[in-house]
Amino acid sequence: MTTDALSDDLDADIATILDAAGIHANRTLVERMLRSSLRLGQTDTDRLDLKIASAALSEMGDAFRLFRPYAQIPKVTVFGSARTAEDDPLYGQAKDVSAALAEQGWMVVTGAGPGIMRAAAQAAGSAMAIGVSIKLPFEEKPSDVIAEDTHLVQMKYFFTRKLMLIKESRGFICLPGGFGTMDEMFELLTLQQTGKAEPMPIVLLDEPGGTFWRGLERFVDESLAPGGFIAADDLDRVLITDSVDAAAAEITGFWHNYDSLRWVGDRLVLRLRHAPTDAEVAQLNEQFGDLLLRGTIERTEPLAPEHADDDLLELPRLSLTLNQFKVGSLHRIIRAINALPSAH
Repeated sequence: MTTDALSDDLDADIATILDAAGIHANRTLVERMLRSSLRLGQTDTDRLDLKIASAALSEMGDAFRLFRPYAQIPKVTVFGSARTAEDDPLYGQAKDVSAALAEQGWMVVTGAGPGIMRAAAQAAGSAMAIGVSIKLPFEEKPSDVIAEDTHLVQMKYFFTRKLMLIKESRGFICLPGGFGTMDEMFELLTLQQTGKAEPMPIVLLDEPGGTFWRGLERFVDESLAPGGFIAADDLDRVLITDSVDAAAAEITGFWHNYDSLRWVGDRLVLRLRHAPTDAEVAQLNEQFGDLLLRGTIERTEPLAPEHADDDLLELPRLSLTLNQFKVGSLHRIIRAINALPSAH
């Protein structure tokens, strides 16, 4: 019997399972996951591969449940070394920026380990700190300053952990660290550059007078960009600073006027908090016309798919047909929108 024939025979059984489990919302997606699992079992999938797939799905489910009650609260993820000591100036920077954002209603997400992660969680406080820890044979244990019963999830795999550290947050602060921190920071930049993630503010925060991130900037300017490996302005989306105040302002300011985006076919809709004037829209077209595939940036009412989903219908909008090859420059439009006089 072929796999397709077997799938046809299982239609009724799958439907019965979903009915018995009381699954009605997003039923098609749940059915797709069931079928994917069955296909893994039907083929000669290695046992280790099955264990990886099973554990990853289970871990993501645990993390989704952890974050769900806090979906409407903005979050910032703080990355940095697990080896930073409490008397290190970087430890103080992590504490100060996390405290400043927590005071403004932001939850602070960390890897729930020691060093910079503990500093950030400690400053945010147990009510405002969320931890996504990794199970390691050495060095890293879940932070004792995070409410373990409600604000912490442990993961076996770095890739599922990194997904959750990035997926739920609306801003990112990276302090100096080692391979792990570099991995997380470059993942953020890659997602932004390629348009695989929505534009988000990214801050590279150093100690006062520190040169760690300036060294990265020199490497980008002297090796990566001249070699043609990245665009010359790819690092423009990042704020490099040693100021806690500037770091916090970068995170919150990115959302000053810009609210969210949605693709409707090849049309990009930007939802704002304040409607721009005719003159401001003309200014945006003059600045960013080279990023468009065709047409202009224009004010618009909610489009039909947005109406169908009741998707933030109360917010003013701009729509444009963005050249997909220039999606990495979208942050430039957002920053210009935030700077419009109508937004102040």
